[in-house]
Parts: sequence; structure tokens; C-alpha cells
Amino acid sequence: MNIKQIAKKAGVSVATVSRVLNHPENVAPDTKSKIERIMTEEGYTPNWFARGLNFNKTRTIGLMIPHILNPANMEIVKGVEDVAHQKDYITFMCNVENNVEKEKQYLESLIQRKVDGVVLISSHLDASLIEDTYDHGVPVVLIGENKDKPNIPGVRIDCCDAAYKAVKYLMEIGHTKIGILYGDTPRIENLRKVEGYKKALRDAGVSVNDNYIVKTTNDIEGGYIGGKKFAEMKNMPQAVFATSDSIAFGVIDAMKDNEIKIPEQISVMGFDDIKMSNLIEPKLTTVVKPHHKLGVVGARLLFDLMESVELDDREAIDKQRTTEILLEAKIKIRKSCKHTDRLQEMFPSK
Repeated sequence: MNIKQIAKKAGVSVATVSRVLNHPENVAPDTKSKIERIMTEEGYTPNWFARGLNFNKTRTIGLMIPHILNPANMEIVKGVEDVAHQKDYITFMCNVENNVEKEKQYLESLIQRKVDGVVLISSHLDASLIEDTYDHGVPVVLIGENKDKPNIPGVRIDCCDAAYKAVKYLMEIGHTKIGILYGDTPRIENLRKVEGYKKALRDAGVSVNDNYIVKTTNDIEGGYIGGKKFAEMKNMPQAVFATSDSIAFGVIDAMKDNEIKIPEQISVMGFDDIKMSNLIEPKLTTVVKPHHKLGVVGARLLFDLMESVELDDREAIDKQRTTEILLEAKIKIRKSCKHTDRLQEMFPSK
């Protein structure tokens, strides 16, 4: 049964049925009840997508995910999805696999499908391309770092500062020879972490050893390969800082296969605090990145902006497009790092 048949059976106009669906507060209670009863009896389900097109809204948002196999990304996705569900919106999730061309294609497809807004996670797109979406009436919010700084709202952590805190902690518990194993993706965020790693060493008067800076793939296999490289060094580092928990898991496996004890012979620190980090042995000391909160805050920013676009509130839009929220990253201390006495003279309060 369609809306015309509902109207005929209720003895009202199609416009009245439409008002019941879209603006029920404008319909007399008795008429509203009669139409709703008929819809229930006939099992009528409105075509929400078609209705949305009529009102230039589809009640959908797009969500661009760097890689669906990265568990850290999925915690951000849950945060976005939780907010979208509360708002009665459907989320189109696109797995771009860290491929800029694929990301461009997905963004174009989402615009063509008339989504009401888009969330980008650690995007590879040029700032100009992201900003152009506003010409189509589609607001965009960025979660994480981008290679350019687009004029759009965003939420992130300071990856440089988070890495600085991680390396500083390793030095405070006595390590002077610290290696970093950083992932190839997301590129900008990991380069920021390398920057923070170097700054922490220099601020403590510790020389940066380029041999201790190793790039790998952002997964367990990459961590294993990098960890094996560290294990086979004649001057093996006393600690390894991995830029993701997945990489750290691989480092731990590599050390075990090389009969190097953690944390007795080498400390390992990760970055993310995904659920598995508390289940492996030894439990992983890691930087806590508030993934779910990043998703929630990013989605709320998007819905605020979508409302301003709908109202054509230019002043609010201009203000919101410059909004950037920084969330704090903290260190979760577990058993994969061991305190030594090597730097007591540098940190006498410890």
C-alpha cells in the first residue's frame, strides 16, 4: 500500500498523510490517530530515502575508514555510529584502504547519493577537495590528522605530544637507548609521533640514533619484522616504542622467538590501547588514544554543522568550520615495561 491508498482509505488528502509522516504536530489528534491506525493495519512502511530526497535530506551520513581491519579504527566507527543511531541516521561506511584514489571515488559517490554529511578519519585528501564538498551542501568533519589543514572542523589528539610523553616515560624508568618502530599509515600521524620521539630524546640530552628509527607496515607482521631487526642488532635498544598496538604485538612475538625476555631484557610500549593490549602476555604498556570519544565528538560536530547548513546560518557555519578539538592521550602502565635505575641522576624525584 502506498501513501495515496492510505489517504483514500482515511478519507483525507495525500498532503494530510504527508504531514502525519513529517510534521505530525500540525495535524489534528483525531485525524493523526486515524491515519496512524490505518498505516498499522495495512503494514505500511514509508520509503524514508525517497521522503528524504523530497526534503533535500536523506538522514544518512558517510564515514570514510582508512582500513577496516585496523581495530583502532573500528572503535572510532562505533563512536560515530552511536551518535548517528541516537539521531536516527543511517551510516554508510566506506573502507578506503589508505588509497587516496579510492577515497576520492568514495567521496564523490557519497555526494551523488546525497548524504547529509561526511566524517573523514585520517584522510589522505587535499584540503581543497575536502572544502569543495561544501559547494554541494555536504558538510565534512575530520577525525585525526590530515596532510593539509583544511578549513573544516575536526577532532584529534596531539600525536607529537603523545609520543613525547611515551618516550619521556621510558626515560624516566631508566632507558636511554630507545628505538621507535613507526607504521607507514596513517602517514602524517606517525610522522608526528616520530617528531615527538626525537624531541623527547633531545630535551633529555640523549642523542638520536638513526639506526633506532625503523619504518614498517602498520600491522602485527610489520611489528614482527621490525622487532626482529631490533633483536638482531649488536647494540639492541633497551626499549621499543611502537606507534600502534598492532605493531607492538609483532615486536613482542619477535622478541619471544629470539628468546629475549620482556620486560627483563627489553621494554615494549604501544600506542592506541585497543582491547587486545590488556589480554596479551605480558600486558602491554601503551598510550591510551580515546578512539570512541574521538568518534562521538566528531559525529556531534558534524550534526551541529549539518543543522547550521539546513538553517543556512552562515555565521554559525563560518564559526564551526574553524573548530578544532584536541583530546588528551594518557599512558596506561602495564607489565611490558620495567623500571631500571639507569637514569636516576636525570630524574632524582623518581
